[in-house]
Parts: sequence; structure tokens; C-alpha cells
Amino acid sequence: MPISSFASIAARANDNKNGALEALLADSPPAQDISALTDDRILSEFSKRVFQAGFNWSVVENKWQGFEAAFHQFDLGRNAMMNDEDLDRHLKNTDIIRHATKILSVRDNAIFLSDLAHTHGSAARCIADWPSEDLVGLWQMMKARGARLGGVTGQYALRFMGKDTFILSSDVVHALTSAGVIDGPATSKRAQAKIQAAFNQWAQESGQSLTRISRTLAFSV
Repeated sequence: MPISSFASIAARANDNKNGALEALLADSPPAQDISALTDDRILSEFSKRVFQAGFNWSVVENKWQGFEAAFHQFDLGRNAMMNDEDLDRHLKNTDIIRHATKILSVRDNAIFLSDLAHTHGSAARCIADWPSEDLVGLWQMMKARGARLGGVTGQYALRFMGKDTFILSSDVVHALTSAGVIDGPATSKRAQAKIQAAFNQWAQESGQSLTRISRTLAFSV
């Protein structure tokens, strides 16, 4: 059974939003040249989304300058060497969210990004060069080699750092099911391969960014 066309999904989304779809999509974040970022900014973005997961985003945002100071502006080398004394100091620091396993994820992701930099010149270059036609491969690599970057946490981190990406929010997953792309959870490699193929097809059909396509799907339910 063929999947729904993007045109039909967009029409439904526009109807749902009383003809205001384009206005709602106007603030979609544009893709950025991630390769121009320094790797400390990648670690900062990963860490912010890890701490926001399951927590009030605005609280983390309001404390972020405290996080930057506590974690040495997310210098990879310094955080990769985090020791027990550093962890104890972080757990006493009221300028940050004192969550031990999330704090340790900063260390683990610093090591992960350092490994990418060793192989690719910089972690930012690796992420920038990863083809949009295989975003799910990037997600899977981040989940396997990083810390707490699975699910939508890593997906949001990529979007906020400037990578054009779709996000498997509950609304998008519902829309994918309605469009005939998947018929169950969106977490398996098989399901994500189908999702990637659908987004590739819709991008070719519409000429729109993956971010705009993803948001259109969310508005269609």
C-alpha cells in the first residue's frame, strides 16, 4: 500500500490550522553550517538536551550560564577527565541541576565527541557531513556511542545545533502511522528505515526541509 503524498498531509495540516500552516512554519529553524561550530558547542548542546529530558526546559535554560561555568565552557578535554572530586563538586553546586547520571553523561559525551574528532578532524564536521538521507543512521550512532542521546533527546540536540532533521515526537509518530509508513512503534531499526525512506520521498516531492516536513506532520494530527 503506497504511503500518503506530502501534498495530502500538508492539506490536512492546513485544514487543522484553519489555513495558517504556512504562518506556523515560518519560524522553522533554518539549517546552519554545523562544521563551523567548535566541538565544545556540540557538547554544550548535547548536555542541555540531556538535562532537559524529563525536566522543565525553562528551568534548565535559566540555569545554563551556571552549567557553562561549572563544566568549563564544555571543554572536551577537561570534561573527559572528570573524576570523583569533580562529580562531588558538581553534586553540591546549586547553579546546576544536581543529577548524578546526567552529570556523568557530560564526561561520557566528551569522550565520544573526542573520538569523533580524532577520526573526522572535528565532531562538528562528522555531524555536518552526515547525509540527510540517512539521519536515522546518525541517531543510531549517537545512541550507541554517546550517553543518554537516544530517543528524541539526540534528535532535538541536532535540530537546535542547526542540523536539518525530523523529530519523532508523539504527534509525528501518529501522523506516520496515519500515512501508512509504520504500523507500530517507531523505535526499531526496521521502522526507522521506513520512516527515513518516507521523509526522503516527501523531501523529493515537496522540495522542503526535513524540519518543515516534520512540523507539517505534527500539525496534521
